[in-house]
Amino acid sequence: MTDRWARAEERYRQREADRRYRRDDRAWDRDARDTGGRSDGPHDGWDDYEDDTTVIPRYTDDDEPLYDDEPLYEDGGYDDELDYDEPEPPEPLERAARSSARKPAAKGKESRLARGSRGKRSRVASRKAAERKRKRRNMWLIGGVLAVLLVGAGGFAVKKLVGEFGPPEDFAGPAGPLVVVQVHPGDTSSQIAQTMVEKGVVASTGAFFEAAVRNSNMSSVQPGYYQIPSRSPAAEAVAALLGKNSRVGNLVISEGRQLHDQHDVNTGARKEGIYTKIAAASCVGTGAQQKCVTYEQLDAAGSSGDLAGLGVPSWAEQSVREAPDRKRQIEGLIAAGTWDFDPSGTPQQILRQLITSSAASYESTGLLTSSGKNKLSPYETLIAASLVEREALPQDMPKVARVIVNRLEVEQPLQFDSTVNYSLDRTEVATTDDDRATVTPWNTYAMSGLPANPISAPSLNALRAMENPEPGDWLYFVTIDKKGTTLFTESYSEHLRNIEKAQQSGILDSGR
Repeated sequence: MTDRWARAEERYRQREADRRYRRDDRAWDRDARDTGGRSDGPHDGWDDYEDDTTVIPRYTDDDEPLYDDEPLYEDGGYDDELDYDEPEPPEPLERAARSSARKPAAKGKESRLARGSRGKRSRVASRKAAERKRKRRNMWLIGGVLAVLLVGAGGFAVKKLVGEFGPPEDFAGPAGPLVVVQVHPGDTSSQIAQTMVEKGVVASTGAFFEAAVRNSNMSSVQPGYYQIPSRSPAAEAVAALLGKNSRVGNLVISEGRQLHDQHDVNTGARKEGIYTKIAAASCVGTGAQQKCVTYEQLDAAGSSGDLAGLGVPSWAEQSVREAPDRKRQIEGLIAAGTWDFDPSGTPQQILRQLITSSAASYESTGLLTSSGKNKLSPYETLIAASLVEREALPQDMPKVARVIVNRLEVEQPLQFDSTVNYSLDRTEVATTDDDRATVTPWNTYAMSGLPANPISAPSLNALRAMENPEPGDWLYFVTIDKKGTTLFTESYSEHLRNIEKAQQSGILDSGR
């Protein structure tokens, strides 16, 4: 019996080795050849032993699956992704034999399956417990973030509701010193309100906007500058903006006006110059609190050598720098028309704003590209346009422009009375022989060519006429009556006859 147990143990070890170290197909083929190709039964001698060896139990690993290449899942299925531990070492043969003797083989298989199932369930349960723990932790984190967001949103909503249903911030008064506020072209009530807040006029845009929408006259507000008390209640700020005396820095320059004042020879009436007009429009405040830029301050600023500070355009800079009279150097650079300027600025800043705006207006007519038609530089075209403005009515401007171009081409003196009057304090349509004989940088009787600088503020119509002269051969023209009738000719003899007509009408009579 001892020998049989020894052999049985040897066979068990051999079978276990075969099970753990399976041979490949080529090995099986060799074994088949060694046994004569028989593969219908065991060929290792097991059939020599007696039947009583069947009491030796078949060793199985508690963790071994029912099938070698598919592990059991918790519910009796299979899970290819589970990671199982290594099988426990086999029991000693004696213990296995006693266990096999006590229970049938079928029950041993069921016990093995039960133990394997319990081990796998415990591992799957651990994984599921860990997963549930992670999910709970993530849910707490997400919940915390949502709570913070909800609290913030709630606070914002409360603040929004309080801002919407509560009155906007407003000054209670009394109002403070006057400030200058600009209304830009196209500004809405909301944009004006923002400007008011920035200037310290009102406490909030909401307060001004509410007051503005209640006043139907807000739609009549024009672009420009307005004087309004600072720290005003919104309703008072709107009323001040719409007041008839609130607008400041609004300037109207008529065509042909000069920088300095002049007086009429016949009536003695003063014709206000551009500097006087600017000074009057610059006043802010009333009574003893009123502040204005003076005529003298503007005259001094206009005579400055800081041409860049004055805003002189590049196309005029060289000629302005060579001007024979500093007090007249920016003549013509402020155009005729309606202008708005900030009256709270310095005299130089005011002139710069007006000159810069005028230059842009001039350039919009095609001034910088007009030399192809009149053979003049932009500054020369401006000078000639100022002559056209002083010598002709609007309907005759293109013809007068042609006379200027034609005379300059043949180097014939222009002989315009307006150039004689320019340097005189007292002016008239007619001029005296002595005045015409006096040599000045502007008198076109005493020299050929154009004056040293423009002699007035030309209109855009005069500038366009000079940029595009009407075709013709005219060299002479004269106004023959007080209605402004002007005759043009290329013949000097005919021109003399036209002068006689002017003398007969009395238009050429001098008051001196």
